[in-house]
Amino acid sequence: MSRVSFEQLLEAGSHFGHLKRKWNPLMAPYIFMERNGIHIIDLYKTAAKIDEAAAALKQIAKSGRKILFVSTKKQAKQVVADKAVSVGMPYVTERWPGGMLTNFTTVRKAVKKMTTIDKMSKDGTFDQLSKREKLQITRQRAKLEKNLGSIIDLTRLPSALFVVDVMKEHIAVAEANRLSIPVFAIVDTNSDPSSVDFVIPANDDATKSIEIILGALCDAINEGLEECKIERIDSPAGGTAERVLVRRERRIKIEKKILAKDDEKL
Repeated sequence: MSRVSFEQLLEAGSHFGHLKRKWNPLMAPYIFMERNGIHIIDLYKTAAKIDEAAAALKQIAKSGRKILFVSTKKQAKQVVADKAVSVGMPYVTERWPGGMLTNFTTVRKAVKKMTTIDKMSKDGTFDQLSKREKLQITRQRAKLEKNLGSIIDLTRLPSALFVVDVMKEHIAVAEANRLSIPVFAIVDTNSDPSSVDFVIPANDDATKSIEIILGALCDAINEGLEECKIERIDSPAGGTAERVLVRRERRIKIEKKILAKDDEKL
């Protein structure tokens, strides 16, 4: 049984595409018909694609990896933020910082700067500064919080990217493609689906449409997270044995490299 029914998608207005003159021919397989100059999306295909994406996202969440949600458009910002928080995943809804994925180490430095400022306020260092310095640091902290506060727990590159409106978030999609990070996206009739690994053809301008699709996907992510918890409980010492083996294998590889270099020197 599908996670989202045809009737639910129809009621949410997920079938409304863009004007015919604005369409992208690559979206032809997902278009059902044209009415009054507007393309109508095939909701049966939308429902099938939602199930496909949900299954993949569930497996990613089950493995304990992170999914980054991205949408800076007005209609989707709040919905994306709420849904991402509900499943404990990082999100970007203010502005996509260029190079966030391809130059991830620099972004992490900016995030660490926030934690440094927080430590200063706790250990009393902040109180020793002048009023001007305090004001500058407070403003800097507020700016960092606005742009990067939602990814503070993202300590490594995400395993997947979920995007609403691939045209608006084309930089994020391009960075993910460059790093071979799978992209999940709600794609409208005016967009290019070739850069997306898991295409969900639907109206990306209607808040209800975005909400119902995200709801189904987040339910799948929650299921994956619950299964991940169960597996950790069932496994010996919460998976400690597996981690020890992995570390041991890494150490052996490093030792082999060191020995090989020593042999070359001799």
